Amino acid sequence: MHKLMASAYKEFLLLIRDIGGIAILFVMPLVLIVTITLIQDSTFKTVTDAKIPILVVNNDQGNVSETILKGLEESNTFEVNIKNSEDIAKDLVFKGKYQLAIIIPENLTTGLEQKVAQNVDGIIEKFGLEESDSLPKATIESKEVKLYFDPATQMTFKSSVKNGIDKMVSKIETESIYKAFQEEITDDPTEAIFETENFIIFKEILPKKDNEEYIPNSVQHNVPAWTLFAIFFIIVPLSINIVKEKSQGTFVRLRTNPVSYAAVLGGKTLIYLVVCLIQFVLMLLVGVYLFPAIGLPTLDISGRLPLLFIVAIFAGLAAIGLGLLLGTIAKTQEQSAPFGATFVVILAALGGVWVPVFIMPKFMQTLSNISPMNWGLNAFYDVFLRHGSLLDILPEITLLFLFFIATTSIAIVYNEKKNTA
Repeated sequence: MHKLMASAYKEFLLLIRDIGGIAILFVMPLVLIVTITLIQDSTFKTVTDAKIPILVVNNDQGNVSETILKGLEESNTFEVNIKNSEDIAKDLVFKGKYQLAIIIPENLTTGLEQKVAQNVDGIIEKFGLEESDSLPKATIESKEVKLYFDPATQMTFKSSVKNGIDKMVSKIETESIYKAFQEEITDDPTEAIFETENFIIFKEILPKKDNEEYIPNSVQHNVPAWTLFAIFFIIVPLSINIVKEKSQGTFVRLRTNPVSYAAVLGGKTLIYLVVCLIQFVLMLLVGVYLFPAIGLPTLDISGRLPLLFIVAIFAGLAAIGLGLLLGTIAKTQEQSAPFGATFVVILAALGGVWVPVFIMPKFMQTLSNISPMNWGLNAFYDVFLRHGSLLDILPEITLLFLFFIATTSIAIVYNEKKNTA
């Protein structure tokens, strides 16, 4: 135990001598989490907070186009700007001035009325309610609503807009069919024969806390994700520290004393685990106190602190184990630093920090299961968003601990073989 504490004290002295490095370890993750959360906060808010300006060219000027315009304005998603020329609208969108332009075709209202009337007459004739007309029916061409998107627009935005407009148009066509049937069946336009309200509706059931619906926000998503990213970035200074000690001959001097390599790594583990926990506490303090001051949601940690610290401890151990292995294998700082930084980014991408795992290709989803960041992130989400218990996070923290044991053991075995070779 004395050797372990002496090794930990040595690591502490090395850390406090590098004030700039300490500042980077603690300050940069805080800057990162504030920046990312500010950027992503709007995606978790209702769209009433930030409307998207779009262009609409109305070549119809009929009831259908008026209904479409009314639906766009009442959606609280778009700020509708009317233009008279399709070419002008297209040019503005393709130059990136607007995200979207909607071109409503000519005679959309009259064409829809004629098509519906033709279909209704055909149905009524088949039921024998009217005499059949032997004259061939005129072909009514379908109308095309054009959508111009900014080439830089993401596919998710395109899909959501297309689905929304398609739903709106389908509702207009359905109501037109009901109206045409009503005009054919009854002479009283005020008599409601058909109900046009949707029979099937969707309702999102949200988790409840204290009998109130709990809506996850950007803070609950970003704090665990980027805290985990900051914790794993500890492998860069840790591996550099080990390589530096090897190049300066510190390890040679240690080998002349009765100190095992496991004790040396144990001292590093203790100190850097404290660093990870300090990072974690700072992230929580930012979420609880700084975020509300700059207009972001408050991080709710009530009743969750013990489980959050458990996850942070095991995530920190996994990151430290990886840093110990990298520092043991690397021969120069030029090897450990770039590889460590790049590898952390790769693990973050695989783990779902950058992009949600469920939208990745199947192969990448399978590959994400081996990323320790994925285990840590799922454990944090279990606590923050799913109100999980210790039993719920047990599989993830077990994997993190086994990862620490495996990487540390490989580092010790590799070091012993290298020194006995």
